[in-house]
This record gives sequence, C-alpha cells and structure tokens, in this order.
Amino acid sequence: MLTEEAVIQVLNGICGAEDGEIAPDMDLFEEGLLDSFGTIQLLTELEERFGVSLELGDISREQISTPLKIARLVEEAGR
Repeated sequence: MLTEEAVIQVLNGICGAEDGEIAPDMDLFEEGLLDSFGTIQLLTELEERFGVSLELGDISREQISTPLKIARLVEEAGR
C-alpha cells in the first residue's frame, strides 16, 4: 500500500526539500513547493515508481495539492 511517506520521498527529490519539511496535509502549491513543471515531473515519477497511469488532463490541481491527496490518487489509479 502506498503511503504519504512514499509520496513525500518523491516530492523531496522533485522539490529539493529536506526530510521533515513536507507534511502530509501541506498544500504544495500554496507553499510554493510545486508548480506546473514540478507537477509534470511528479506525475512522471509516480508513474515510473508505482506503475500507474496518470493523465495530466484528467487530474485537477486540488487532487494533487497535498501528499495525502496524491497518495490517494495513486492508490485509486493502481486499482
């Protein structure tokens, strides 16, 4: 099962964040950690790492605003 900790590890690499800097319920866009280019990187990395298919056009900003929401999205895509 995918956890928000696994998503946070991916985000740390993309955002250049330190361990403990990103909380599961942190809004990544409001905090300036994720932008449109980072979103593309994130979806690509999630697809490769977790073997899911995520179409940018089918995903709203709200669905990927926090690590917890991203983890839920990936879990649903894996079903």
